[in-house]
Amino acid sequence: MPIRINRVYTRGGDKGVTSLVGGQRIAKDSIRIESYGTVDELNAVIGLVRVANRDTPGGADPDRERLDRILFRIQNELFNLGSDLATLPADRHPKQPVIEHRHVVFLEETMDGLTADLPELTSFVLPGGGPVGAFLHQARTVCRRAERIVTTLARQEAVGAQCTAYLNRLSDLLFVLCRWSARMRGEPEVLWEPEKS
Repeated sequence: MPIRINRVYTRGGDKGVTSLVGGQRIAKDSIRIESYGTVDELNAVIGLVRVANRDTPGGADPDRERLDRILFRIQNELFNLGSDLATLPADRHPKQPVIEHRHVVFLEETMDGLTADLPELTSFVLPGGGPVGAFLHQARTVCRRAERIVTTLARQEAVGAQCTAYLNRLSDLLFVLCRWSARMRGEPEVLWEPEKS
């Protein structure tokens, strides 16, 4: 699928409608647009994680590079997911990138590998700890919102078979990455203490 962006503005959305990949015009506040718009927001937050990962003190090391590779792959897959959600199934091009079962498997295998290095949790984790962890928690919550919106869309219209599963696993992986990143950086993992409220 060749992509050419010659001009950013088209004036086509000035009246509150936009085009899907197949050319259908739909309202900008439709649940389908909301679904891939939220996936785009998630991708932007993951971009913030990557910048924080690169720019926080400590220099380059294999763990930071590993985190960046994982997040870079996820950002590309989120574009696949956005493409999937922006296209009605009947309009899919045979070579169009979409989310497949192998993408979900990658998330699961990555999670399993990272979790093996982590201590067992004894309470819920409070978001924060350090810049990278805080942005990862923000990404996790945006991912959960995207999952809820895509679930609503899937009840009303056809979506790719792996879209919801991918977002579900990704939110779990983002949580694991919060914990793993804190451990590799020596940052605190603050746990919820109900009696302190």
